[in-house]
Amino acid sequence: MSEGALLIVDRLSAGYDRPVVGPISFSLYRGDIVAVQGPNGAGKTTLLNAIAGGARIFAGSVTRPAGVRVAHQQQAALPLDNVPLSGLELLALTDADAQGLPDWIKPLVSRRLDRLSGGQLQFMQIWACLKAPVDIVLLDEPVNNLDSAGARFLASQIREMRSTRAILVVSHDAEFIGNISTRTLHLGS
Repeated sequence: MSEGALLIVDRLSAGYDRPVVGPISFSLYRGDIVAVQGPNGAGKTTLLNAIAGGARIFAGSVTRPAGVRVAHQQQAALPLDNVPLSGLELLALTDADAQGLPDWIKPLVSRRLDRLSGGQLQFMQIWACLKAPVDIVLLDEPVNNLDSAGARFLASQIREMRSTRAILVVSHDAEFIGNISTRTLHLGS
């Protein structure tokens, strides 16, 4: 294992019925904020799913040292219709810290998640990942459904926590990526 690496992806080819991404190799270290970019269908989401254990690995490997914890914010919102789960309960489930929530979302944390707008729900799900006690955060299109103020706040939070974890983020928002990333992985042509 590469010295100090939280994650090593080595010649990974992954997908579902067939490989969608790869082969790709990279390492992730504490302090990295790595943007994953490429055209639609290049396998960006599949890469995150393979790292999180949700996609099939056809070749290569994904290696983490024992004890390295991962949080994964998926592009699709949690299916919460008629689930009486509040924002505070979601944060408790992930052991995430509610400290530092922006003023515009604080009054909503006791509300049921299925009663929040798409952007509010997206933000709560991202916060639950970012503020959980983990080493690696996987974010898939985190600024979808967020307004510009929410995206700016999220970018500032990601930059602030950079020293405590590694973050792998998929986004088509070039301004957001430009504001946070320390390097970029390009997939596809």
